Amino acid sequence: MTNTPRPATTDVLVIGWGLAGLVAASEALAAGRRVTIVDQETRANLGGQAWWSFGGLFLIDSPEQRRMGIRDSRELAAQDWFGNAGFDRPEDTWPRRWAEAYLDFAAGEKRSWLRSHGVGFFPVVGWAERGGGGAIGPGNSVPRFHITWGTGPGIVAPFVGAVEAGEAAGRVTILPRHRVTELVVENGAVTGARGEMLAPDHAPRGSRTSRERVGEFEIGADATIVASGGIGGNHDLVRAAWPARLGSPPRHMLTGVPAYVDGSMQAVSASAGAHLINGDRMWHYVEGIANWDPVWPAHGIRILPGPSSLWLDATGKRLPVPLYPGFDTLGTLAHLRTTGHDHSWFVTSLKIVEKEFALSGSEQNPDLTGKDLALLLRSRLAKGPTGPVQAFLDEGADFIVENDLETLLARMQAMPGGDLLEIDRVRREVVARDREIGNDFTKDAQIAMLRSMRAYRGDRLIRTAPPHRLQDPAAGPMIAVKLHVLTRKSLGGIETDLDGRALSADGSAIPGLYAAGESSGFGGGGVHGYRALEGTFLGGCLFSGRQAGRAAAR
Repeated sequence: MTNTPRPATTDVLVIGWGLAGLVAASEALAAGRRVTIVDQETRANLGGQAWWSFGGLFLIDSPEQRRMGIRDSRELAAQDWFGNAGFDRPEDTWPRRWAEAYLDFAAGEKRSWLRSHGVGFFPVVGWAERGGGGAIGPGNSVPRFHITWGTGPGIVAPFVGAVEAGEAAGRVTILPRHRVTELVVENGAVTGARGEMLAPDHAPRGSRTSRERVGEFEIGADATIVASGGIGGNHDLVRAAWPARLGSPPRHMLTGVPAYVDGSMQAVSASAGAHLINGDRMWHYVEGIANWDPVWPAHGIRILPGPSSLWLDATGKRLPVPLYPGFDTLGTLAHLRTTGHDHSWFVTSLKIVEKEFALSGSEQNPDLTGKDLALLLRSRLAKGPTGPVQAFLDEGADFIVENDLETLLARMQAMPGGDLLEIDRVRREVVARDREIGNDFTKDAQIAMLRSMRAYRGDRLIRTAPPHRLQDPAAGPMIAVKLHVLTRKSLGGIETDLDGRALSADGSAIPGLYAAGESSGFGGGGVHGYRALEGTFLGGCLFSGRQAGRAAAR
């Protein structure tokens, strides 16, 4: 099954080779420990879910922000974080402490630490989760979304390099197709793991792999780190955890993560005494589109939208203030779940799409992922959509492109679920919105907001289209996009202290057991509280992996 000798014991055992696991392993390795990494997938998936990401990172008062004229501070970021998180439970004690520590990290050594690993950033800082509901409500007060030069693969690469160098030196063992089914507990301490060896599989990265069992294994360890990710690839677990405050779970969802993000280590960790908290807190998107070239089952891609598209529910009713594209992910999800329907619509123009539609994922951004400056300039600044966006316009089942409103409406109505549309309402919404464009002043809060956004140089340059009528032939053709709920992140997980030590229900640390990344709610069992500020998922993996790796090495 593998030519790699499997050690009977190791200093540090890491379960899961996503970003958090790789960071933890590299930190333990740097401290002189012997490390073994196990994962249920094939080696083609080294880097896990992070490899597929857009590579966005939350930084505070960075040189990139200052060059863009953004005045940020630790205090402003804390105001946003805690206003966003809404911590309100006794079990939020450690998540609150993790939030404070992560803010210190993001305002302090995070950027220099990453730079020391060779990680660079795109110079234009993005403004994700813009909020719009008040100074202490949800959202980022200023742009903080720093795109890694190289996207997800770029952030993963230095840590893959570190563990592979350790492997070449004989100090790291990497074991693919090893699925942990039990943590070994002796006298109250976790002393390693046992599980199943799975059959070899040659599926490409991200594709579903076989679960055929061909053997068993057991590895003893002085310290075991659970870094196995969340539940986003398992719709049954997502629906089971779905909270009443977000309405009923969707009957139909797209999947924003590979199938191996299955939550299998949650029950395994709980059986060893780990305390799972905040399982009802989750982060799913409502701008999902079916991938025309899927890698995993029900593969969805998220549109990272600018602020200009008209957003309608399944019946054609415009979403309320301030639920505009890119403003409040969870607020929009909660609102749309009250409609009783699983989809919604953007009505927009080609001029908006070419300026404002970015697609989440490393594979959807070949210029940034490939660090191709010439392609970047052609695709981001030239006229027309980027190549990946154009592919969805040409091939995507959720896209309709037409030259006039009436034909667009007819085709929307002919789509699955389009029979729910009240066509007169949609027509009225589009026409009314277009009338408001005729003056520099307006009562339409979305139009006022997008004009305000263009005061930020980054938005004006590459993110927000000049305000115009959706029906303006010079901005055409018109475009409608059917949007779906897209599963993504678990915001809860294994409760941990600031060293990443897994805690039991009575608050005591379980000797020998640590957790990092999405398995631990990105730190403490839920560092984000109810809502995330974006750019904080990869950052949470980095920080929690670093903390757990260093503590386990000690």
